[in-house]
Amino acid sequence: MGVFRKNCTTVKLPNPSAASVAEHLILLESIGEVIFKNFEKNEGASMTHRPDPSPPNKNLPNEAIGEDELFRPQPADEPISRIDSQDLYQVMRHTIDRLERNDTARGDLKILSRTLRELRYAFQVFRPYRKRRKVTIFGSARTAPDQPDYQSAVDLGRRMAAHGWMVITGAGGGIMEAGHKGAGRDASMGLNIMLPFEQGANEYIDNDPKLVTLKYFFTRKLMFVKECSGVVCLPGGFGTLDEALETLTLLQTGKQTLIPLVFLDHPQGSYWSDLGDFFKNQLLKNGMISPEDAALYKITNSVDEAVDELLQFYDVYHSLRYVRDRLVLRMRAPLSPEMLEKIQDDFVDIVAKGKFEQTSALPEEASETELAHMPRLVFHFNRRALGRLRMLINQINGHPLTTIPSTTPILSEK
Repeated sequence: MGVFRKNCTTVKLPNPSAASVAEHLILLESIGEVIFKNFEKNEGASMTHRPDPSPPNKNLPNEAIGEDELFRPQPADEPISRIDSQDLYQVMRHTIDRLERNDTARGDLKILSRTLRELRYAFQVFRPYRKRRKVTIFGSARTAPDQPDYQSAVDLGRRMAAHGWMVITGAGGGIMEAGHKGAGRDASMGLNIMLPFEQGANEYIDNDPKLVTLKYFFTRKLMFVKECSGVVCLPGGFGTLDEALETLTLLQTGKQTLIPLVFLDHPQGSYWSDLGDFFKNQLLKNGMISPEDAALYKITNSVDEAVDELLQFYDVYHSLRYVRDRLVLRMRAPLSPEMLEKIQDDFVDIVAKGKFEQTSALPEEASETELAHMPRLVFHFNRRALGRLRMLINQINGHPLTTIPSTTPILSEK
């Protein structure tokens, strides 16, 4: 017989030979509940909130409505599978069994356990709002309210909320606070991080059921990009650069479904244009990136241009997913024969085989009934030229990139 103690709570573990497997599972579940309650009390107070079961997703403009992930349960970059999720639960249980058999170090188990619980809770909080488009705003926690970047973030949050979008930030001060201030509490979601300094939740999201506090940066960054339909980066420190460049890397490698990425400065700022010069003079000039990679992001000093970049990305294009080895772009309106012919000619380089076909919804997409009426552009994508794929989406939206931005290397004047 073993004994488990946690904060003066004692649970006696019976001899395995004297209890059924089911009894052991129930007992272990009880132990887990004791641990998690203590975790909520001492480490994750904000996680005791429960999401509003009836979020205001009704009466939203079309530009604020995305996909319903309840009916698209796998990532868009994976082929559709008709297998239910029981196989994944079985794999996870098998993995836990192997961890125990391998006598995994307790420190490693704590990382895995905390990661799983953080993500499970974050998924629960975001799930009711999945269908509503959101913009993630990154930027410095140290930007003061009287600085122009703060005012730009307030304006951006306000403008996007007016279009029905929600605003996700890191829930702290500075730019994060400004984005939530502009959006208002009802249109704000927060992903806070536990730090020994700087990071308390701002007044516009504190104690809100749409706030999640996380221990690990990697779980937080996953939620930032997984749950949004666009990203806007304002100036910031190492953390902001990390978030901006990781988002760009995920887009360039296809690990993140294509979304608009905007680097926004205040009207007189040069933070992001200086970084763009570095991209050109170092990365592009030395062959470390391709010219078309510049289509994956937009550098601007205008909130108006940032808002247009976010909204226009979904003018005609709606979403994408893979069906077997074919990429399916769902569109709000069909392409004209002339436009389809132009795409056949201008984007033949990204087709692995065959050609572009405009079709109705494929049988494998039957679960997404709300998108069944949308025309599709289907082709065998080479899965390498993501910058060119972004240019194709711009072409579909009627906003073609006649020249690739920020690709000509410049010489430093210093």
